[in-house]
Amino acid sequence: MTLQFVGPDIPSAEDLANCIHCGFCLPSCPTYVATGQELESPRGRLHLISGIREGRIAATPRALEHLDLCLQCRACETACPSAVPYGRIMEDARASIMANPAAAQPRGWSLRAFALRHVLAHPARLRLALAAGRLYSRSGAQSLVRGHLGRLLPARLRRLESATPALTDAPFRSTGVLASPAQRRERVGMLLGCIHGELYPRMHEATVTALAHVDAEVVAPPEQVCCGALHTHAGDAETARALARRNIAAFEAAEVDAVIVNAAGCGAAMKEYGRLLRHDPNWRGRAERFASKVRDALEYVAGQDFGHDLGAVDRTVTLQDACHLAHAQRIREAPRAILGAIPGVAFTEMRHPDRCCGSAGIYSVVQAEMSAQVLETKMDAIAATGAGTVCTANPGCTLQIESGARRHEVAADVRHVIEVLAESIAAGRAPVGD
Repeated sequence: MTLQFVGPDIPSAEDLANCIHCGFCLPSCPTYVATGQELESPRGRLHLISGIREGRIAATPRALEHLDLCLQCRACETACPSAVPYGRIMEDARASIMANPAAAQPRGWSLRAFALRHVLAHPARLRLALAAGRLYSRSGAQSLVRGHLGRLLPARLRRLESATPALTDAPFRSTGVLASPAQRRERVGMLLGCIHGELYPRMHEATVTALAHVDAEVVAPPEQVCCGALHTHAGDAETARALARRNIAAFEAAEVDAVIVNAAGCGAAMKEYGRLLRHDPNWRGRAERFASKVRDALEYVAGQDFGHDLGAVDRTVTLQDACHLAHAQRIREAPRAILGAIPGVAFTEMRHPDRCCGSAGIYSVVQAEMSAQVLETKMDAIAATGAGTVCTANPGCTLQIESGARRHEVAADVRHVIEVLAESIAAGRAPVGD
């Protein structure tokens, strides 16, 4: 049997050998919990990858579908006693299959990579693709469908419509100096991302407010591009590397002390630029230096003196730990420290707050059935808290949980933690009596 993995990203035999098949990962894996099937568990998928690497198992479309069903939430990494780097093994496996023109890839892999490469990575094309959504939201058609006409739609169309965000706010596309406090302590660069500012501009606005509150000058280099996280997850490593090089150069030119990211998935990817560019001698060192400066927005703010001059915010809140914040970046306390410091916030932990909501980048589109099943479990946990606000740290989580709240009729709004902090900052500035 010929080797199906080719290229520079073949999964490491050493990484794979770390798995001792103990099964501690099983209860942490959303797809294993949903199906009870070994091949839908991290342990099962590692066995499959090892078999393909060694030529014992054919990389058929059916076999690769087990890899495709993985959310890449990386919850197995925090559960694993042997520190198996599951995330990079899975990314390497997908990249190696995508690099092999003779491999029989599952239907949709190439189409997915094409869309990510030729739409998501090009701002003008992405904005054109979103134009129809903006017209749908701003014309009032979306409100009409959700208010009355939606009941007449077939179930599949109702699910699709419920996943559509409301694109009523003006997108955040500002670059250059975004905040310049009088007592500047540091100069930080802010990632705008590809789709983040288009869907949720308020998150960027709140991030700038919070960073200025801790006396950071905030700049957004105009040359920055998509972080490449979704391309990496989809196996298009070459496009991800090209995007990484452009971002590194852009933030280097801005001469910043830190690179701030308010999307957990993007931050996790950028912290791993050193590994992504490990084969490139001209960029490896630069990538490692860049990665050492990347900070999640909550990680950065929680490490500063942010608790002064905060006003009361009357919200009952629960927190959905973004997978790539809690598991990939191992950041759990920062969002809780921020929420705990805001006057008026009543915080309640949900059951399994770090279990994936089913968003996982474009997973909710390409694996809609499993995504909906995972989301249903998450919405049950959210509803049980009775919270009026669900806080997140990633736009994908926000989009997914908003969709779940509409579909399951859960009366809760969804906000990034940094938005609640910005609300408190604004309340602290308001004149007494307002």
